[in-house]
Amino acid sequence: MNENEVAKEIVDAAYKIHTTLGPGLLESVYQAVLEYELRKRGLQVKREQAIPIVYEDIHLEVGFRADLIVENKVIIELKSVEAVHPVHKKQLLTYLCLANKRLGLLINFGALLIKDGISRVVNGL
Repeated sequence: MNENEVAKEIVDAAYKIHTTLGPGLLESVYQAVLEYELRKRGLQVKREQAIPIVYEDIHLEVGFRADLIVENKVIIELKSVEAVHPVHKKQLLTYLCLANKRLGLLINFGALLIKDGISRVVNGL
């Protein structure tokens, strides 16, 4: 399964969850349910995966954690807020760069319509 196929499954799962549960729950609830839904679809999911910073020859574990990494290809950053701000996309792009991944999805379950809460972020590597 390539990155785009993985992303399609993630978006479909997010839509299903949002239409079932609605907006406004805690981010941790959406994270657990999305992990469950993706695993149910046969996808490999890592939750709260540490992303180290590499500086020169040293690996620093300084607290960066990806909400979800799916199939070791797509990083998902989850929010449950009224509005996504530019800093949220920058945060995801930083995670993509540090993890050497190309594709990320910023999903805001706080949006009234989930289609308005999903942003695709691409790392040009």
